[in-house]
Amino acid sequence: MSILHTIYAENIKTCQRQLEVIKKRINLLSIGRLLGFILSVLLFIKYFQDRNLPVLLGAWLFVVVFVWLVILNLRLKEKWQLQMKLLFINNNELQVLENQASLFDDGHLAESQETYLDDLDIFGKNSVFHVLNRTTTSHGAQRLVCLLGNPLMQKEEIVLSQEAIKTLCGQISQRQLLTARGLLHEEESGNLFSVSEWLKGQNRLIQNRWVMAARWILPAYSVFGALYYLATDQLQFMLTGFALCGGVTGYFVKYINLQHRLISKKQEILEQYASILLAFQDVEAGSSVKISLLKIQAFSASQSIATLSRLSSWFDQRLNLLVAFFGNLLILYDIQCMIGLESWKNAHRNHFEAWIEVVGEIETLNSLATYAYNNKDYTYPQLLTGPLKLEATQISHPLIPSGQRIPNDFAIGTDDRLQLITGSNMSGKTTFLRTLGVNLLLAQCGLPVCATSFSFTPMMMLTSMRVNDSLQEHTSYFMAELKKLQFIVHQLQKGMPALVLIDEILRGTNSEDKTFGSEQFIKKLLQYNCLSFFATHDLSLSRLEAEFPGVIRNFCFESLLDNNELQFDYKLRSGVAKNRNASFLMKKMEII
Repeated sequence: MSILHTIYAENIKTCQRQLEVIKKRINLLSIGRLLGFILSVLLFIKYFQDRNLPVLLGAWLFVVVFVWLVILNLRLKEKWQLQMKLLFINNNELQVLENQASLFDDGHLAESQETYLDDLDIFGKNSVFHVLNRTTTSHGAQRLVCLLGNPLMQKEEIVLSQEAIKTLCGQISQRQLLTARGLLHEEESGNLFSVSEWLKGQNRLIQNRWVMAARWILPAYSVFGALYYLATDQLQFMLTGFALCGGVTGYFVKYINLQHRLISKKQEILEQYASILLAFQDVEAGSSVKISLLKIQAFSASQSIATLSRLSSWFDQRLNLLVAFFGNLLILYDIQCMIGLESWKNAHRNHFEAWIEVVGEIETLNSLATYAYNNKDYTYPQLLTGPLKLEATQISHPLIPSGQRIPNDFAIGTDDRLQLITGSNMSGKTTFLRTLGVNLLLAQCGLPVCATSFSFTPMMMLTSMRVNDSLQEHTSYFMAELKKLQFIVHQLQKGMPALVLIDEILRGTNSEDKTFGSEQFIKKLLQYNCLSFFATHDLSLSRLEAEFPGVIRNFCFESLLDNNELQFDYKLRSGVAKNRNASFLMKKMEII
């Protein structure tokens, strides 16, 4: 059992012990609440029988005790729920370490057929996103999706991200608490967009002087009328107050209802975002500039969003018929809530979007740091400046279980710009290309990579590996592939440095046409500021090494025959592949 297995297993035991303690306390409080309720009822009955003042005081004392125990019970239940989320988190991490799928979202809704995202299995079950994701909010998930689709390109940004990940990586308690706080409140994706719409709207109440005066005068008059009625049984003052309050509320009811549709039922999600921001205050920034800046932003945001959560909760009470009727007639309840919300909007409308983005940044950083923690044997890359270069030793695909990985060494950019990789089916060409692409993507997110050493110049990634036709769009396989190659050329023409990964192009045409087209495309790639890996079965393309010495180099993956059995070692070799396996397998399977 690894150290990580031990840590997560111990955390699980700790959570289970805490849950047992909390459960016992909740049971004791339940008994205490029942006794407090019964005693208060008995004492009230006794008081009405005897009219004894000490008995009345005793009854109210037990009411206070009952309320206090209810509050304690609610706090304990929140602790119970938090421990349950921490238990879920540690069970999930243990499951991931044992090569089982994470229980967090796999990002399948973000899948794309147009870029490297599909070719490198970035989204979907058991994808890069699925392994990384520990987000609990839609903004956190969107920020992680955005990062994987648009990784960092500046050396300074990548270094800052590395420092932040290293700093947060070891703070396992703070990281798990961030995730647990987010999980306490389930979010429906996109349900904060109406809040953004609400913030853009114009205020109608706080700019109206007579409304701001009436919010105090009319409730005072209405409450006076109600007290006067209780004292004298005279209705006129109370009815006048109710009529005035009802008239003011009715005048603005259309506006109030519209505002409520935009801001209603947002307490849970706002509380979720506020709790994440508050929990982030416990993170130690160390020497990380990025974490320090996030903490400054989170500090100012957490209290303000928590306030909006409370205001939204109070506003939702208008759905209670008693509150809606008596509250509005007595104290202008809807008006009071709207004035509070409009005041908040005036003070914070320009900051809210930035605060929500901070939550996304925090959750993304938390996901990346958790991944780094779970892969302590990985290596933080070295960033290079100057001409394009990519070099690694003992590099493997991070999505392949550690016991099944076959590492390889490679270097490109020092002496060559395009590596032509030949090999038979199933020999490892495609996996090798994906290994390069995925590790470069992780590196440009600031993460450690699955290699002993890894150095690179930041660059964009362009791929043509997995192509699908489309009946709906009347697109054949061949035309879909040509569009992908066209996209690659158009991106290279913009001058940005790039890594190009090509896997067996032009499969939809005859062999002569395929060879000519592939050769011309390779020559085209040499015109641009890119490093390229070109995997192919076409051995005739290997002659390009002699035509472009020092620029194109041949490498291969070989299949091996041992005792009439086909084997693969998945090791990258210099030179051109010599062995074939298609006819051998067809004979073995009695196809030919």
